[in-house]
Amino acid sequence: MIGNPASLAVASLAVLGMVSETAAGGRAVECYEQVNRPSVYETVYENVLISPAGQQVEYVPAIYGTRERVVQIAPARVSYEIVPAISRTIYRTVKVNDGGYSWEWRVINGRKVLCKIRHKARYERVAETVVVQPERLRRVVSPAEYESVAEEVLVQPEQRRIVEVPASYQTVARRVLVREGSSRWRQVRIPRHCRY
Repeated sequence: MIGNPASLAVASLAVLGMVSETAAGGRAVECYEQVNRPSVYETVYENVLISPAGQQVEYVPAIYGTRERVVQIAPARVSYEIVPAISRTIYRTVKVNDGGYSWEWRVINGRKVLCKIRHKARYERVAETVVVQPERLRRVVSPAEYESVAEEVLVQPEQRRIVEVPASYQTVARRVLVREGSSRWRQVRIPRHCRY
């Protein structure tokens, strides 16, 4: 069997010579055929880096709540007001005439005579308004006014945190050459033509 390139070249020339001799009517002494060995490939899988590791900043928004509280909407005030007088009506009897004497003509038994007449004192009932309580100034204190209001308060301020982002890989398939193809000459035996 032929192994190195030099021997292969010599064998090639010899084969060509034998072919020429055969064509010319000679007899083949040795015969060779070319054997081709194809290249061998293999599929390998490997992890390929898609994105490197890094850091990412995340923001957590602030949290607000509602709180009730009492606020003063008007302070205490002092004012003054006039309290009108209180009066009452009372009744009493008063002498309006002391009475006394007067002269008047009268006809008595057909005779016209001048008579002295005595009059009694005359009294009348009169109404009178009296003040029971005089007008006065009264001090009025108005208390402060309050109201409950809702206000927004910060429960938790905005936060920032750094998140570690791992590297990202992807498995990809790749064909690699395991063995290169080759070509060699192999001696063959053909009955009644070639022998070895």
